Amino acid sequence: MTGNLVLLTGASGYLGGALARRYLQRGDLGLVLLVRTRQNREDIERHLGPLAAHARFVVGDLASLDPFADLDPALLPRITAVVHCAAVTRFNVEPELATSVNIEGTAKVVALARRCGALRSFGLVSTVYATGLAAGPLYEAPTPDGTEFANTYEWSKCAAERLVATTDLPWRILRVSTVIADDDSGTVGQHNAFHHTLKLCFRGLLPLLPGRGDTPLYLVTAEFAVDAIDAVMNAPNAGGVYHIAHPRGSSITLDHLLDAAFEQFARAPRFRRRRILRPLYADEESFRLLVEGVSPAAGGLVARALGNVAPFARQLYVHKDVDNTRLRRVLPTYAPPDPIRLVTDTCRRLVLGWEQPDAPR
Repeated sequence: MTGNLVLLTGASGYLGGALARRYLQRGDLGLVLLVRTRQNREDIERHLGPLAAHARFVVGDLASLDPFADLDPALLPRITAVVHCAAVTRFNVEPELATSVNIEGTAKVVALARRCGALRSFGLVSTVYATGLAAGPLYEAPTPDGTEFANTYEWSKCAAERLVATTDLPWRILRVSTVIADDDSGTVGQHNAFHHTLKLCFRGLLPLLPGRGDTPLYLVTAEFAVDAIDAVMNAPNAGGVYHIAHPRGSSITLDHLLDAAFEQFARAPRFRRRRILRPLYADEESFRLLVEGVSPAAGGLVARALGNVAPFARQLYVHKDVDNTRLRRVLPTYAPPDPIRLVTDTCRRLVLGWEQPDAPR
């Protein structure tokens, strides 16, 4: 193992696991992985394969009093970078859990980072939606006080950003937009709210969809996110906020997303046989009343479908104009993909999986 170390939290997550693989493949830095449980460690070791032998593991829960109790203090002078990925990312996360892990957990990682005398960069992996329901131009800057949020997850990530930005650490805040595929081929390694919502449409369980057709959606691949995070963490004197996102001109609208998705859905015999119609848009107040009026007992699958969408529904009415000027300055290879092609390829692969005889219905 090399002399300098990177401390990475959240390697059991999708993006954190991809970052761990990137660092281990590079081989120029040693890697220390904070994992929540021994089961998480075993899962990561299987995911990384032979590369896992080159990482150090520390078992510690961010919700505990001292998640770094098992970290060898002799390693602290060798840690030159900290990448904090660990978080509860459910949109409907309970406020107490969001506070304990996403905010107070971040404070514990910051406290550990302050003990690393050779630290050159501290990266907080956040989300574009830490900007809340703010509309219009969104520059790579801290979210203003008084911003309203669609859900507890967004609020907690904004609070974590503010905590980091008030420290004297060499911090970088890395706001990642929605990851929909592993790479530009559209391969899907992990499903999130984006994929779950499309599956509800595919199954005909969302006859009404919140949002406006011209609302821009900010979608990226895991490969791009890892490239961008790696570039920002390695750039000298690169402190500040970075949007790991493509600008509005290289993004897709909700209307175009549904066009591309339903074109791929129509290729599936099961979908055609059911004659499922594209959902109609509901205005914000109507969708809220619909969610409140359909009880789980009375609505069954439809109620659960609405409950899955409701936590982020308000974002689908907000026109954000995301700026990524600072990111492009440190990422000379930046080249946004065709957003419609990316969505088309992703939906094509999703449909192939959903059409398998043993695929979950």
